[in-house]
Amino acid sequence: MSTTTIKLTSKLYRYVKETSLREPGILRRLREETRRSTSDPEMQISAEQGQLMSLLVRLMNARKALEIGVFTGYSSLSVALALPPDGRLVACDKSEEWTSIARKYWAEAGVADRITLKLGAALDTLDELLATGEANTFDFAFIDADKKNLLLYYERVLQLLRPGGLLGIDNVLWSGRVADPRVRDRDTVVIRKLNKQMHDDPRIVMSMIPIGDGFTIALKK
Repeated sequence: MSTTTIKLTSKLYRYVKETSLREPGILRRLREETRRSTSDPEMQISAEQGQLMSLLVRLMNARKALEIGVFTGYSSLSVALALPPDGRLVACDKSEEWTSIARKYWAEAGVADRITLKLGAALDTLDELLATGEANTFDFAFIDADKKNLLLYYERVLQLLRPGGLLGIDNVLWSGRVADPRVRDRDTVVIRKLNKQMHDDPRIVMSMIPIGDGFTIALKK
């Protein structure tokens, strides 16, 4: 037993993946293409985080999901594969280049009809969803986008989630920079503010998990 989280050495991390990760071949191929074809493959979530998100979607029988930040589509494909055939994922991103990779794999996996891609500013899409009466209707949401707008994304997504819905936010540990008070760049400061706001927010129940670059899961009360 341990009263703290065990240190994940490289050897132990390999063991965790070998004994717990069940990455479908199509997700593995997408991850490999992202590594070959993009200049910043670190923007992709880890395979074990994708598996956790898929498990959460299945556990709550989610039918309607929302994603802010698609990149090449690993997280959206993980979620879409866990949705029922009539499930719906609204996926927001600005890059036609990156999402063209995503769309190729969505089609190959047979889930393209479950995903509505919204190209453009995510805040505009979120405001449109709210304006058209979709508040309190989403079961699951994932935020993994530009950090400067994190607080704005958080507030809008909370409005869109139904009571009992789940929100996941990536990069909450930010390679450890959030814990170093000497680091004061804009993105780090915004992530610190969001982490503090979520910790103190009475509208949610939350847990910060040291998986990938840090993943906070929040349930809307």
